[in-house]
Amino acid sequence: MKSKIILSVLLIVIFMNGYGQSGEPVTLKTQTGDIYGTLLIPQTSEKVPVALLIAGSGPTDRNGNNPMMKNNALKMLADSLYVHGIASLRYDKRGIAASQAAAPEESKLSFDLFIRDAEGWLHFLKQDKRFNSIIVIGHSQGSLVGMVAAQQNGVTKFISLEGAGEPINNVIRKQLESQPTEVIRESNRILDSLAEGKTVDSVPQFLNSLFRPGVQPFLISWMRYNPQTEINKLQIPVLIIQGTNDIQVGQQDATELANADHRAKLVIINGMNHILKNAPAERNLNFQTYFKPDLPLNGELVKAVVEFIKN
Repeated sequence: MKSKIILSVLLIVIFMNGYGQSGEPVTLKTQTGDIYGTLLIPQTSEKVPVALLIAGSGPTDRNGNNPMMKNNALKMLADSLYVHGIASLRYDKRGIAASQAAAPEESKLSFDLFIRDAEGWLHFLKQDKRFNSIIVIGHSQGSLVGMVAAQQNGVTKFISLEGAGEPINNVIRKQLESQPTEVIRESNRILDSLAEGKTVDSVPQFLNSLFRPGVQPFLISWMRYNPQTEINKLQIPVLIIQGTNDIQVGQQDATELANADHRAKLVIINGMNHILKNAPAERNLNFQTYFKPDLPLNGELVKAVVEFIKN
C-alpha cells in the first residue's frame, strides 16, 4: 500500500511538472529574420529523445493555435511527451506570432522556405548533446514539411499526424466538391494553371481569399511536392496516425501514405479529429472542439506516439 501511495504521488508530481512547464525559449537565426520556439526537456541527467513538432497550415503558432481558434493541441502534445521522458521543440512558423518579423512579402513566400526552416531547427537540435535521437512529428501541412526535412539531417524517426496523402491541388479540388458549379469550374481552371507553374491574373472575387495573386507563388511551390513520393524517400521508421472523425483530412489520405511506404506503421484512431482530440462525426459539433483549449488530446494518440518513439 505504501509503495502505491508513493507511486501515485510521483505520478502527480510528474504530471504537474510537465503541464506546468513553460520550457526553454530558443531562437533560430536565419538570413531573413529570427524564428522563435520552445524547447521542453525532461528533468534528467541522461540523454533523451527529442521531437521536432511542425504545425499545420495557416497562421498556426507553436501551440497549435491561430488568432481565430485556440485548441492547444501541439502544446498538449509537447507536455504529454515531457511526462513520458521525451523532449520536444515546437516553434512559431515564419510570419506567425513571435516569428512575425521573419515573414517575407506574401508573393515571396514558398513552401521550400518552410522546409528550410525545419531543417534549420533539426541542425540546431543535432548540436545539443542532451539528446540521443531526433524524431520529426508533422501535423497536417507540417506532415509534408517534416517528411521532406526528415530525408536527411540525422533524423531517427518520422511521425505523420493527419497528413494529406495527395498534392495540395488535389486536396483543394476535393474540399471544393460540395460547392456550386461555378466555384468548382473556376477553381479547377486556376488549379490547372498553377499546377503547370503559371500564375493567373483573373481570379473571381469569391475565390480571391484562396487564389489571390500574392498567394499563388506559394501554392505553385507547394504543388511540386507529392506526399506519396516524399514519404517513399524516407529510409527511417515511419508512423502514420489518422483519426476517423477528421473533417479536413480523410482516412484515404493515410492509406495512400501507407501504401507509398510499405514499411510504415499505420494507426487509425476511432473518434479522433484533425486537432487530435475526441469529437463527434457531425461537422458542426466537430468544429466546435477547435475552440476548446482545455479539451484533452486523444489518449490513444499519445500512447501510439510514445510507444513508437521509445521502441
